[in-house]
Amino acid sequence: MSQPNRADLGKDPQRVSGMFDQVAAGYDRTNTVMTFGNDAFWRAATTRAVAPQRYERILDLAAGTASSSASLATSGADVVAADFSPGMLAEGKRRHGHLPNLSFVQADAMNLPFGDEEFDAVTMSYGLRNVQQPKKALAELFRVTKPGGRLVINEFSTPPGKAFRGLYRFYNAQVLPRIARVAGTNADAYEYLGESIRDWPDQKRLSAWIREAGWTDVAYRNLSFGIVALHRATKPATAATASAAATNPE
Repeated sequence: MSQPNRADLGKDPQRVSGMFDQVAAGYDRTNTVMTFGNDAFWRAATTRAVAPQRYERILDLAAGTASSSASLATSGADVVAADFSPGMLAEGKRRHGHLPNLSFVQADAMNLPFGDEEFDAVTMSYGLRNVQQPKKALAELFRVTKPGGRLVINEFSTPPGKAFRGLYRFYNAQVLPRIARVAGTNADAYEYLGESIRDWPDQKRLSAWIREAGWTDVAYRNLSFGIVALHRATKPATAATASAAATNPE
């Protein structure tokens, strides 16, 4: 049996990808347990925010096992589930590969294998935090989006209430890895999850990064007391693709 693969805050792409490969089979089950079922609520909120329309082309980046992609595809949109973990994509294909309007692409968020202005909407759930250069990923998402297109980022965030924030951090550090161990998943991966959430910027700072990448109408709303935040933005109708390239990657 292979040794558990644990990423760290250096977020080396190969180590992060390998870690997700190892947890792919039990990923959705563990997420449901550790979020007390809130993952389904967050996914539904993300789908509503994207507002997919029939015949639109939508990129779901960091799609994982493609649960979010399948939810988007029910609208009749042409959805591309992209992820840098081949193990996650394989699990997604096993579960949702029967959907005719859902395709799967292995992709690096910092260097997307798509042309300029291909997508009507782009979305990313719980993945931007795992990218080594998140500002570069935001610029790439900008590049591949059509003028007037939509961005939705759902990401773990910072609960604004001090007492709840302290409880949430204790849960991430002490409880979450134990749940993963009981669920038969790589507990080390969920220790990294807690670390990456603790290290991640709050809602206002992420909003500023999105604006820096060229997006407008940037707004967010907290879900589940700020455990996650749903960020939304629009690519200006007159935006030049080149503006994204001018963004300073982190």
